[in-house]
Amino acid sequence: MVPDLRGFGGSDKHEEDPTTQYSANAQARSIIGLIEELQLDRPVVGGYDIGSLVAQAVARQRPDLVRALVLAPPLPGIGERILTAPAQQEFWYLPFHRLPLVDAIIDGRPEAMRSYLRHFLTHWSGPDFVVTDDHIDHLVAVSAEPGAFSVSISHHRVGAGGLERVVAEPVPHPAERIAVPITVLWPDHDPLFPTDWSDRLDRFFADVRLQQVDGGHFVPLERPQEFAAAVAAAAGTSAT
Repeated sequence: MVPDLRGFGGSDKHEEDPTTQYSANAQARSIIGLIEELQLDRPVVGGYDIGSLVAQAVARQRPDLVRALVLAPPLPGIGERILTAPAQQEFWYLPFHRLPLVDAIIDGRPEAMRSYLRHFLTHWSGPDFVVTDDHIDHLVAVSAEPGAFSVSISHHRVGAGGLERVVAEPVPHPAERIAVPITVLWPDHDPLFPTDWSDRLDRFFADVRLQQVDGGHFVPLERPQEFAAAVAAAAGTSAT
């Protein structure tokens, strides 16, 4: 099961109160509600990018509901390293997304959205990943409706993507680390999250397994078999 997070894809979109709708914690409450409504028996929750943050929030809020997590970056432990010059050359989009300007030049404009998406899909992906026109067309179709793009970046505007949050992230007491078993698939060509940033995971997770994978930022798209195999292993089954 792959639900659309609120504000993404074909999900409902509400612009009037993004602070309650689209933060990682709010998204996690929606996923928790879905697990309970469908009466799922401790599923494995996987995610990357904002989905990784949401999955971590689910495990913090209701560890009893999930069997394990399978995650790709972002992960905690980046800290002050996000302020280095090489990192800031990649993370410029975080403050950019907080400007009203971004709504005026991209939201509701299909060709601008197409250029925006193509940039990130090609720049953030690994050297072997091919971005097809069909893929771009699909993403534009679900993102170019007026208001859709602005809603989709609301999680950056309510703090999930704030540099200050990353820099000031507190290290929990060892007894307060997330105890749910976690498999981390860390790609070796992600310009946002270099592999060196995987060195502090055990400060935040009590039971974590790190696996290096080929590719860039879009791990489930670029390495679907490896991601599915990690989910199956965490669930105690075999990937098919």
